[in-house]
Amino acid sequence: MGKVTLQDVAKAAGVSTATVSWAVNDKRDVRIPESTRKKVRKVARELGYHPNALAKGLAQGSSSLIGFISDDVATSPFAGQVIRGAQDEAWRHNKILLVVDTGGKESIERSAFDFMMEHQVEGIIYSSWIHQEITPLEGFSPDNTVLVNCFDKAHEFPAVVPDERQGGREATELLLKAGHRRIAYLKHPNSKPDSVGRLAGYRDALQAAGIEYDPSLVISAYANQEGGYGAADALLATHATAAFCHNDRLAMGLYDALHERGLHVPDDISLVGFDNQEVISAHLHPALTTVGLPQYDLGKLGVRMLLERDEDDSGDKDDSDNEDISGDEGDAGFSGSETGDSVRSDVPQSDGADSSTGTDVDGDLDKPEHSDRPRQRMMNRVTCPAVIRDSIARYQG
Repeated sequence: MGKVTLQDVAKAAGVSTATVSWAVNDKRDVRIPESTRKKVRKVARELGYHPNALAKGLAQGSSSLIGFISDDVATSPFAGQVIRGAQDEAWRHNKILLVVDTGGKESIERSAFDFMMEHQVEGIIYSSWIHQEITPLEGFSPDNTVLVNCFDKAHEFPAVVPDERQGGREATELLLKAGHRRIAYLKHPNSKPDSVGRLAGYRDALQAAGIEYDPSLVISAYANQEGGYGAADALLATHATAAFCHNDRLAMGLYDALHERGLHVPDDISLVGFDNQEVISAHLHPALTTVGLPQYDLGKLGVRMLLERDEDDSGDKDDSDNEDISGDEGDAGFSGSETGDSVRSDVPQSDGADSSTGTDVDGDLDKPEHSDRPRQRMMNRVTCPAVIRDSIARYQG
């Protein structure tokens, strides 16, 4: 038997095609005896009939689809967790995530956007695999788009980003708690939010500990293995007893260079990384203590913001929106967090703005500090949790 049609169900049930359509689409504004509804649905199931969801969406002006457009998220080594978080949250609301990875090509981005809008997606998540400022595609609107791991210059779009400053502070505090006072920071030489925020967090932690900031302890190093390897001599010249590395790849290169010089982590110097790239951090010897990027929660919160906006517009809100989502992904590599999981909502003043202007709301987006501001002007910063491993030794000096 070929594809079962509306007419086939109508014939088998002994009703009109209109009645079948009303019954299977649960049209409650049309008077149909409940017994007829049940009969039609039973026949439809037995015949294997499935309503045309696309046609239904077009007729209603909406669908159960959420568009997800990314530059390189799907192909990056660890940021696929963003998609997984978005997909899980979409599915929890009975939505389907339609994913397009553009490879950073604007022509594909434009085609993907047009296709999604033609198919009546309920909104669009746009995600960048690097935390950065972007220029939203023409057609994107704060009313139908949430930015994930990126933000627009004017801060007009709702956005979900990692709290880089909190993460930098967390990484530095791990070393301070072990008794280290002379702590270096190996910083990637650019002015993107990750570099600016992590440096600010490093300085925050030092200041809170009563340690004067020393610019000579901030060493420029590209955020890759070669950068870390090449920064070893500069690091050793500072006589630092510990170092916070911009990311895990940089730390991996530093491990190699220190080993070649007969030095050992953490006996001779303690190290902390950033990103929690488990293929690196968990398999170094000793395993690298690091601070994780909350990719799963970024995707999950992005979808939640999108759907909450729709619920606010329709006046429909359910209690599931109060669920705490931060740090709830057990296998996302965020175990061992020493920080309280939280989502911070604020309106940043610049790329490196003080994230303390927001308030911890434990995933509840309905409680920004500035409640008089429209939701789309909020930037939501998600906590970066520590992952404790073996690369820190207590200072014995």
